[in-house]
Amino acid sequence: MENLRISLVQSDIVWEDKSKNLENYSRLLHGIAGKTDLAVLPEMFSTGFSMQCKHLAETNNGKTISTVKDWAADFNLAVSGSFLAKDDSNNIYNRGFFITPEGDSYFYDKRHLFRMGNEHETFKAGKKQLIVPYKDWNINLIICYDLRFPVWSRNVDNAYDLILCVANWPEARNDAWEILLKARAIENQAYVCGVNRTGVDGNGLKHKGNSLLIDFKGKVLSEYIPDKITVNTYSINKEQLENFRQKFPTWKDADKFNFHFGKFFSPFKFLND
Repeated sequence: MENLRISLVQSDIVWEDKSKNLENYSRLLHGIAGKTDLAVLPEMFSTGFSMQCKHLAETNNGKTISTVKDWAADFNLAVSGSFLAKDDSNNIYNRGFFITPEGDSYFYDKRHLFRMGNEHETFKAGKKQLIVPYKDWNINLIICYDLRFPVWSRNVDNAYDLILCVANWPEARNDAWEILLKARAIENQAYVCGVNRTGVDGNGLKHKGNSLLIDFKGKVLSEYIPDKITVNTYSINKEQLENFRQKFPTWKDADKFNFHFGKFFSPFKFLND
């Protein structure tokens, strides 16, 4: 079984300046060309967590994703993150992406919108989960606030092997960041990669980074690196994951339920009817 090399690309984001951010991340990715399989960028890496959608939002064919496709092809690596997106009807989304070196494109619209930052007043919530097949791995993409909602990330019958959580997670809630990443790894028996930005954003919120790679037992595999621009690459092993799932198959005892666009239907209600 193939190992997967993952690079956690942790950096500051210049507020609402696409050109400077694309230039910065291009330089960072150039340094790992040929040395990794997957580079993970922070949430809204090209703009910061901005609500200025009229002049910043793009379609999937805009400057940001076109540039990411060039990176994937030129540097021979997959790239994942999120950007400020719009559709043909001018609906606005915090849109995750996963672009492969071969040019395959996958998109995920953030399901849980951060109401404390008024994200729900500007953006539309997504309705579909995303699991990407890549190099014999199945990869689930979530975005920042999604991390707090375990039902949305539920790994039914081991449908995925790795969660990517891209974020703009403020320093004030850093303890929750680490705890929730570990919890999602343990309960889903999957690797979890959380990539967060550094620096102070346009709203005055400080971000320490502390991007983490965690294994299926909740063990941190990466270094704790706060406040610094870093690109660190780690290798994860699928055979170890599958052996653990066979040895300790908690997934076989998971409760069954149906989940439809925010409504939870408990199996216990049906059993008692």
